[in-house]
Amino acid sequence: MLISSPEVVDLDTPTGPMRCYLYRPTDPHRPEAKYPGVVLYSEIFQQTQPIARLALQLCSRGYLVLVPEVFHQHEPAGTVIGYDEIGRDKGNRYKVVTKLSTFDADSVAALEFLKNRADCTGRLGTFGVCLGGHLAFRAALNPIVSASACFYATDLHTATLGEGTDDDTLARAAELKGELLLVWGRQDPHVPFEGRMKIHRAVHDAGVVFTWHEFNAVHAFMRDDGPRYDPSAARLAMGLAFDLFGRCLVG
Repeated sequence: MLISSPEVVDLDTPTGPMRCYLYRPTDPHRPEAKYPGVVLYSEIFQQTQPIARLALQLCSRGYLVLVPEVFHQHEPAGTVIGYDEIGRDKGNRYKVVTKLSTFDADSVAALEFLKNRADCTGRLGTFGVCLGGHLAFRAALNPIVSASACFYATDLHTATLGEGTDDDTLARAAELKGELLLVWGRQDPHVPFEGRMKIHRAVHDAGVVFTWHEFNAVHAFMRDDGPRYDPSAARLAMGLAFDLFGRCLVG
């Protein structure tokens, strides 16, 4: 599948314009083709090159992919936060001073944008890594989401996302109507064994349709830039996401 150059889109939200990047499949033999939509949520660093490459992978499989800047309320449009100590501290600060209502309004804006496009089938999914894994899970509480792939989602088990650090994401798991894919690294200190078991129990007890996969890998093993990257685990994990979206968004 050919991919058009990422299109810059600014969506209206209650806290100001949200810069997004739209990746669109192109098929010269089917110029009127429609595609399912996927909102791809980044780590705390926004759209870095590794996130852009994840978007390209998804788009190449025939999905409209929208990457929103999760901290648009705090940073100028187009900001990429650095993979360094300063950037990590900044991103971790932003994720606990941003209101849950802001994250929720942003997800509605992103999903509705994709759903209402003429080249979208109306079938929607979410995908996220790290902070984005949590945001993908939370966005999937919206009943228009048919599938969600959440990779090493942080703060789910501690309920510490957003201002006030007492989020209700996991407690609302029963609201998930689509299928859920949860992927973890067993050596990830951000989501230790006890935390993973708390999440597993919550989605199981809520009656969620889900699959669960753990790899012998550290946090951010999908990030293809730096020492944490595990190419083999990343390849297998992406295959799981492709399978999920193929079953739930295309069929």
